[in-house]
Amino acid sequence: MLDVKLIRQDPGAFRARLSARGAGADASLDRVLALDAERRALVAEGDGLKARRNAVSQEVGERKRRKESADDLIAEMGQVNARIKEIDARVREVEGESDDLLLRIPNLTDPSVPPGGEESNTVVRSWGEPRTLDFEARPHWDIGAELGLFDLPAGAKVSGSGFPVYKGMGARLQRALINFFLDLHTREHGYTEVEPPFVVTRESMQGTGQYPKFVEEGDAYALPEDGLYLIPTSEVPLTNLHRDELLEAGQLPIAYTAYSPCFRREAGSAGKDTRGLLRVHQFDKVEMVRFERPEDSDAALEALTGHAERVLQLLGLPYRVLLLASGDTGFSSMKTYDLEVWAPGVGRWLEVSSASNCGDFQARRANIRYRPEAGARPEYVHTLNASGVALPRTVVAILENGQQEDGSVIVPEPLRPYLGTDRLVRP
Repeated sequence: MLDVKLIRQDPGAFRARLSARGAGADASLDRVLALDAERRALVAEGDGLKARRNAVSQEVGERKRRKESADDLIAEMGQVNARIKEIDARVREVEGESDDLLLRIPNLTDPSVPPGGEESNTVVRSWGEPRTLDFEARPHWDIGAELGLFDLPAGAKVSGSGFPVYKGMGARLQRALINFFLDLHTREHGYTEVEPPFVVTRESMQGTGQYPKFVEEGDAYALPEDGLYLIPTSEVPLTNLHRDELLEAGQLPIAYTAYSPCFRREAGSAGKDTRGLLRVHQFDKVEMVRFERPEDSDAALEALTGHAERVLQLLGLPYRVLLLASGDTGFSSMKTYDLEVWAPGVGRWLEVSSASNCGDFQARRANIRYRPEAGARPEYVHTLNASGVALPRTVVAILENGQQEDGSVIVPEPLRPYLGTDRLVRP
């Protein structure tokens, strides 16, 4: 959530930076500023009337002690009290409308983020060489079906399209990847493992920016009778672990990692990339979340991105890192790097991680503050998150990069202790 006080100081600068995100991103600013002006005028009037009420109350007491009539003052106070009630009610209405508008305005992107849409995303580095096969590359859906790793028709029968069923070594591969990711992030990168709930309240979705936008666009799986939502990412419960808390400076940085299934309806993506595991409604992911001092968050984003990159390096998967342009940056993020792996079977780069610095945007929504030093005024922390990494497209890359002419798949070395084999073969 943006700070209306800062918007008020330089609305032109805010409008320009929001416009860089695309048409309509700054549409609510004028209304927010008008409501802010009305609220401040109402509060000033109310404070004046309350001061007058206090003064008159003392005068009424003095007159009564002198046994003089105070009827005129009492009548005046009746009108004052009625106006104060009107003002207080209107202030609540104004604040409610303003808060609702502010919840729908995206974060400002960092000055280092290039303007433009998806076409303006910039490749900042790459690792590894995309594999060139000396035989016809097969897509993962053919490989997985032939090796008995997953059964997409069975998942569709049970739950509908976009809900894959993994079987045999396919299920073990999922478990192996999850354990490998968690072991790496906890043992080498210093994260604390968390097992969070997989359903959250509206307040939690609001705290990280999925409410109202993600929910109202129809992408969230909701449990309306319980007022709960299936999580789209464990970023939501992990970030909200410290909602409404005042942290001490010595507690920072805080770094969490967690496995969770993720649920996304992808309402606006019908018919797009629906083959195989490219776009599914339920998928597994290991997430990393950090809470940082504001002055440390830029460096933390680079480190966080590096932690996700390390996963892909150890798996031997060629990848590239993209700095997303302003129009392609997520709602809550001020700067995002995407990690894309090369998949020769489908002949495409596939996103497996987004690493984002949200600044104080989520912390304002979730009221997560810290005290820089003893006696200092509390400030909002900066929150960061990254996939470390998402499984479906990582599995795609492993199968398509590791495929052999005889139909088998070479297992990346770090996964072999978890799987107990160096090769996936037909059962």
